[in-house]
Amino acid sequence: MQYSREVEEMCCVAKGPKHDPAPIPEEGKWVCAKLITDISGFTHGVGWCAPQQGACKLTLNVKGGVIQEALVETIGCSGMTHSAAMAAEILPHKTILEALNTDLVCDAINTAMRELFLQIVYGRTQSAFSDDGLVIGAGLEDLGKGLRSQVGTMYGTARKGVRYLEMAEGYVTRLALDKDNQVCGYEFLSLGKMTDFVKKGLTPNEAWEKSIGHYGRFTEEAGAVKYIDPRKE
Repeated sequence: MQYSREVEEMCCVAKGPKHDPAPIPEEGKWVCAKLITDISGFTHGVGWCAPQQGACKLTLNVKGGVIQEALVETIGCSGMTHSAAMAAEILPHKTILEALNTDLVCDAINTAMRELFLQIVYGRTQSAFSDDGLVIGAGLEDLGKGLRSQVGTMYGTARKGVRYLEMAEGYVTRLALDKDNQVCGYEFLSLGKMTDFVKKGLTPNEAWEKSIGHYGRFTEEAGAVKYIDPRKE
């Protein structure tokens, strides 16, 4: 370490009280984090690409500064899904500092990593007050049964009104309209369940029937008077 002549010629002045970093909540403990290895936490965050044409929801489970689990969910450009595949391979085993300075291919994923880094190092995590944090695998709980991202896709026009296309439960197959021509319920297909049934040997038609569900006042007895295909009608 080199010092300038001006510094070398200065006299020494004793330092006063020792000011440690403020403690942050981590997995049921208060930690004065000084090193990356002092950091643990489980959290989610969203990033966006430069022209804001897509977004990434990133979930990280960090233990002792090292990413042990990563869930990458994206919506937007088609290339983003391939970037997510690379990021999910890149992130585990890296420290959060390494991950922050690693090119994760897609701007949205890089931005999500930055936002999560800030949450984790400041102690703003979902596991801040959970003893020993969350188990590796907790990220999958966000996906629910069938291990599919929970996506909501809705479309509407001033002239033709609203169309529900995809709900958290699954792919919307029909909308129910009441006597006032307003949406009063919908029918959905759980694609994750259907795929699992087909893998178990059911025919596609059998799997379809077992994976169909309804929400709201979908039946005629409940007030539905008309059914439409939201993608065609």
